Amino acid sequence: MKRSTLYTLAAVLAVAALFFFMTTARAKVECRVCMDYHGRSNCATALGPTQEAAHEGAQTTACGPIANGMDQQIECGRIPPASVQCRQR
Repeated sequence: MKRSTLYTLAAVLAVAALFFFMTTARAKVECRVCMDYHGRSNCATALGPTQEAAHEGAQTTACGPIANGMDQQIECGRIPPASVQCRQR
């Protein structure tokens, strides 16, 4: 393998590791939220620096597959979840 290829591969892996570290380093709370909306259900997990951020991220992600269009996404995001489980990391 060429030396330049190895350097390129090492640089890409370093950037990927840095990205992973920076996105998870501040994540102190993990929440799993289950939503029921218009007869459909979905659950999602998200990480965040606070419980509120993790909860909001999980709820938004859980609403994605079960809501059609922006109006339903907003409506789904405003209803209480069927279940919420949060824990410190």
